Amino acid sequence: MTRTVRVLGKIALAALAGAAVGRAGRSAHLLPAGGWGPFPPAMLVSAALWVGFSIYWSIAATNRAPSRSGESIVSRQFHVIAVNVALVVLLVPIPGLIRRIVADTIALHILGLTVQAAFIGLAIWARRHLGSNWSGEVRIAHTHELVRSGPYRYVRHPIYTALVGMYIGTALVSGQIHALAALGIVLLAYWRKIRLEEQALSAAFPSDHERYRRDTWAWIPGLY
Repeated sequence: MTRTVRVLGKIALAALAGAAVGRAGRSAHLLPAGGWGPFPPAMLVSAALWVGFSIYWSIAATNRAPSRSGESIVSRQFHVIAVNVALVVLLVPIPGLIRRIVADTIALHILGLTVQAAFIGLAIWARRHLGSNWSGEVRIAHTHELVRSGPYRYVRHPIYTALVGMYIGTALVSGQIHALAALGIVLLAYWRKIRLEEQALSAAFPSDHERYRRDTWAWIPGLY
């Protein structure tokens, strides 16, 4: 099974889970009498952007050099589970977590979709500069280079910056607490992964990485 099929399968399962949770919520009177109804159009567009991004990422993932060293299987699986849970929580309305935290307006929907699309662009830009150095797991490739071109001139982990930005965009479209919870999960997941990658890169490029660290932000410019 290809990665693209797996990703699409997860999104389909998330949609089915949302329908099942909605039915259960109405039966248990956890939702308003009218239920959720269909997903709002803006959320469908946001989900479509996630699908398109996943397809591109699966195709781009074929360009990667063999690994020289990497994290353990347990560590990798922990991250995969965390980000998959975050994506489901982001897209699926969960009883008890559907209260709105921002206004439900067309302007906010447009803003959220624009933010999501812009950060998809950042992720693609960063992925193209990373080339065969990229990998889903924390690892050092046989031909690994310390990339400092494109967005890597300013941020050491711009793909993770982009992913968090995409979550923020969808959270603005959703406007509900479950999307904020998803953002919290993914922030913790990538904060952990960044720490592991920084350790691996420091070991592989001791002096170069230290100079690089002094001149750039790790993840979120102005904060970290």
